[in-house]
Amino acid sequence: MPLYVYAPLSGQCDQCHGHFEVMQRLAEDKLTQCPTCAKPCERQICAVRLGGKYSTTDSAVKAAGMTKYRKAESGVYERVVGNSGPKILNR
Repeated sequence: MPLYVYAPLSGQCDQCHGHFEVMQRLAEDKLTQCPTCAKPCERQICAVRLGGKYSTTDSAVKAAGMTKYRKAESGVYERVVGNSGPKILNR
């Protein structure tokens, strides 16, 4: 099950310290309020963490059939591995 990070819409909370993590199934609905303080909350976008036996080298990413982007300049990312997705991403 994925681990999701949520934060109160106000951004501040003394009880949950401004964010909390929840393990949820993909099919479950997003939470709309914090289980600790009951304030309205939203799910945050966070970086995926890979570790252990997984490698993010260019050859390993290509062998897995995935695409890898690298920051070229402020707000611009270019594809360095793979063929799917756009060649350049602009934020």
